[in-house]
Parts: sequence; C-alpha cells; structure tokens
Amino acid sequence: MTVRGRTALVTGASSGIGAATAAELAAAGCTVLLTGRDERRLTEVAQRTGGQPVLADLTDPAGLDRVAAAARDVDLLVHSAGVGWAGELASMPAERIAALTEVNLTAPMLLTRAALPEMLRRRCGHIVFISSIAVVGVPGEEVYSATKAGLRAFAASIRHQTEIGVTTVHPGAVRTPFFDNRRYERRFPRMVSPEDVAVALVRAVQQGKPEVFVPKWLTVPARLQGALPEVFHRLARRFG
Repeated sequence: MTVRGRTALVTGASSGIGAATAAELAAAGCTVLLTGRDERRLTEVAQRTGGQPVLADLTDPAGLDRVAAAARDVDLLVHSAGVGWAGELASMPAERIAALTEVNLTAPMLLTRAALPEMLRRRCGHIVFISSIAVVGVPGEEVYSATKAGLRAFAASIRHQTEIGVTTVHPGAVRTPFFDNRRYERRFPRMVSPEDVAVALVRAVQQGKPEVFVPKWLTVPARLQGALPEVFHRLARRFG
C-alpha cells in the first residue's frame, strides 16, 4: 500500500517506536492520528509531524472507545503501544500481568475489531502489529513474551482470512523508554534505534510484507526456534 495521501492511526505515539513511526509516515506524505497518554509528549510529536493528537489511555474503557472510533476511518492502523516488565515471574504483581495483557494484546485486538469492517467494506487498508523477537521466549520476560507471541498469532489469523494487508514487525532491543530502567550491557546484539524500526515498518507496508525482523539477521533465530525449538533453546541457554 502506498502511504502517501493515506490516513494512519498510530498508538503509543508519544515516544519510542510509535513517535518514530509517526514521523516516518508524515515524511512519506501520510496524515497521522497520534494516540498516547502523555499529553506533553504527544503534543510535541503532533507539532513535529503535523499530526492530530488523540489523548487516550488504552486501559481506560472511555479512552479505548475514543481510539476505536478514530480507527474506523483510517487506511493504516499501527499498533505500537506497549508496556514491559522484567524480573522473576514469582515476584511479578498480578496487576502488572493484567496491564501487560491489556495493553499489549487485548487493546490491539479490540481496535482491530473496530477498524476491520470498514477496511473490508472499502477493500483498502493495512494493519501493523509491533511484536518483538521476544516471541521466541525470553527468560525473565515470560508475560511480555507471551503477549507478543499472542499478537503474532492474532495477526497471522487476520492475514490468512482477509484481503487487508497485515504486517507484523519484530524488533530486537530498541533504544526506547522500555529500557530506561534496565541495564543493557551486551555488545551483541547491539540495540537499534526507533527510527530503524520505523523505516523498516513503512517499507514493509509499501511492499506488502507479512513479517519483518529488525535487524534482519534476527530472522535466523526466529526461524530456528520455529523449526527446531529444543535446539534453539539449548543454544539460547548457552550463548544468551
């Protein structure tokens, strides 16, 4: 799908991948609607991109309804909003499990449900899901990995039963607020920028790609995990 002249809605647009994606889409000639819960940051992104801010918290029913109403009129829907948590599963509060599931998985499913009928009626549209390489399973991030794997499965199901374009983006470690409170000391793999992900995302939409990994070499471990899961996990335990 050509993005120029289209209207896109980007969730989680106040920072990170969402903000970078909004800027990339705007630069490509797309009109952008920006959703987020940080009013100051969202306003700044709107000013940079010429986009329209839609202040909303996806964990709030009224906020979710507001975004769902906006999603019905767009050509491109980008699910970028997400939250994470790292640590021992036994020490993870129950409310954090619920929050991760609600933002990372439930909200994208509900927003897709709202947008899809109109896209099908017009026989035009594209939906992008920001998943993660964590779909292969990451120790200490079990719940986050599960929500992202669920998102990938949901996207695949939509892709296989409709004519609407569906792209799933799987970034590795990205320099975003997600890592603000975590120490990432590994030399390899190196962290990528939100802009790297945004460029790959927009290119994938324009080329109609079903999945894209950022950086590209992450395709290899993802395919290995799918084909030979036990071999993959033995290697992961040894090399990290």
